[in-house]
Amino acid sequence: MAKSAPPATHGRKIEKPKNAAAAIRRLLAYMLPYKVQLGFVILAIWGSGLASAAVTYFLKPAVNDYIVPLIGQNNPDMSGFGHLIVIMALIAFAGVLCTYLFNRLMLNVMTGAMRQIRLDLFTHMQRLSIRFFDTHAHGEIMSLYTNDVDTLREMLSMSLPHMFLSLTTIVSVFAMMIVLSPILTGLVVVILMLMLATIKRIAVKSSKYFSKQQQALGRVNGYIEEMAQGVKVVKVFCRENRIKHDFNERNEDLFHQAANANTCANILMPAIGNLSYLLFAIVSMTGGYLAVAGSMDLGTIAAFLQYTRSFSAPVGHMSMQLNAVLSALAGAERIFKFLDEPEEFDDGYVTLVNAEIAKDGSIAEVPYRTGQWAWKHPHQDQTLTYTPLKGDVVLDNVVFGYEPEKNVLNGISLEAKAGQKIAFVGSTGAGKTTITNLLNRFYDVPNGKIRYDGININKIKKSDLRRSLSMVLQDTHLFTGTVMENIRYGKLDASDEEIYAAAKLANADSFISSLPQGYQTVLTADGVNLSQGQRQLIAIARAAVANPPVLILDEATSSIDTRTEALIEQGMNTLMKGRTVFVIAHRLSTVRNADKIVVLEQGRIIETGAHEELIKLKKRYYQLYTGLFELS
Repeated sequence: MAKSAPPATHGRKIEKPKNAAAAIRRLLAYMLPYKVQLGFVILAIWGSGLASAAVTYFLKPAVNDYIVPLIGQNNPDMSGFGHLIVIMALIAFAGVLCTYLFNRLMLNVMTGAMRQIRLDLFTHMQRLSIRFFDTHAHGEIMSLYTNDVDTLREMLSMSLPHMFLSLTTIVSVFAMMIVLSPILTGLVVVILMLMLATIKRIAVKSSKYFSKQQQALGRVNGYIEEMAQGVKVVKVFCRENRIKHDFNERNEDLFHQAANANTCANILMPAIGNLSYLLFAIVSMTGGYLAVAGSMDLGTIAAFLQYTRSFSAPVGHMSMQLNAVLSALAGAERIFKFLDEPEEFDDGYVTLVNAEIAKDGSIAEVPYRTGQWAWKHPHQDQTLTYTPLKGDVVLDNVVFGYEPEKNVLNGISLEAKAGQKIAFVGSTGAGKTTITNLLNRFYDVPNGKIRYDGININKIKKSDLRRSLSMVLQDTHLFTGTVMENIRYGKLDASDEEIYAAAKLANADSFISSLPQGYQTVLTADGVNLSQGQRQLIAIARAAVANPPVLILDEATSSIDTRTEALIEQGMNTLMKGRTVFVIAHRLSTVRNADKIVVLEQGRIIETGAHEELIKLKKRYYQLYTGLFELS
């Protein structure tokens, strides 16, 4: 029975897993919920392989008991032969059903396992720390969901079951070949060993060429991506002909490497086919000689020749399927390595709760939203204390470094009272953004303390801490969805009226209303149909609707022109009123009205004060503000 097989690897360099057994064990854990179906898959594979071997064996009695004796008879009795054909057809049909059954059941197992793996990947990704994403390329993470999951899907649905089918066919056919003729079986094994040695030599040579082809392809794709990103620069300096020449050189190299690789690869399959025909011819001649010598009958020769074809094909297919399985297991190892990455550690136990604050200052926790919040602080003596959420932030001798041997912050001490606007200025790498990362507990403070409303920030549960903060980042990110949905991301239960109010506060209402569907306009590709300034206005509105006591603006107006910035200044002042605000800005005109300006240099605070105070000192801030010293 002819069996389909996965695409051949054609001599490509195969990536192998470091610990295949461990990867297989973890994959089996994902397939364990489908153990009943897997049991039927194994039975169906055995049934398919055995049916193929049984049908072929019936050629012997068909030739010896019916065809040869009936040759030359005028009115031969074909009833027995007809019964034999019916039996062969029924066995063949059973084999077809088994093949359909294991393919269909394996599809169920594969889709279920892939669904769970993708769910585990995505769920685990949400639990990873910011440090992980800062140290791993996004493309590397995406390749897990695309390349590695896809190769795993192909392995489970095609390569693995067909490899077991090939193995079952080889074992059953080999056993029947020995039963029919041990001499011819030995001859087949010797010739197959020579075939495999020849195929291996071609595959090794092809693998070298394919490695060079992949390198050349990487250079071409990398150049295309680089030129696509820098197309404006190319056109400004009229370098179209230059980059066309450079691309042609890379493309020509790819052409030659691909030609060499595919020449060897395209030889491989014809070589396998021709060698199998050669095997068939040698077995035919040897069998014919044995038949003439009287030591073998025609039925045995007919059945054995068919077994020869059935034996050589699965051997070639199995080697290709094995390579596909190894590549998929290597991908599975990367998936499991990602799943084994330590999740973000959170030892906080102070939580944020809805509260009602009486006139006498007493605080009561309530299950409904009141607009007032309090920190719920359990103590070792089983008592609870409630601290109203105000937004007081104190940094006490904070020392921090992303790498143990290199500190970014060195002894930072700072106090921000509720409602104050604190501005951080300084050169790139001075530690401005690092401070905001610590306030959000994206990273924990190893030395020193940060207190939030008098509570050590490390004691506050991370999710509750971040609910009390809101950020507007320099790199604005909008999600696929309507404008209203993007603003509501700051507060999922916000009413439409709150959305409109937040947009007006950020001065985004006018341009949103002019969009084709207004607030229902669907944004895709990170809001590609909006200007950078419009995207940041939506991000500001998103922060406004969250209505947090602490607001962090990281270059929030960097992409907004001076005129637009002036228009939203009043709205921003309203947004910041009554809140503790931390502002990071290179445009110093935006921080003049800050209550406290903190000048950072190499992770240290070198100046602190209001705008007028620092100008009078005529030190670093004065140099920055007057342009005597450039921010870099």
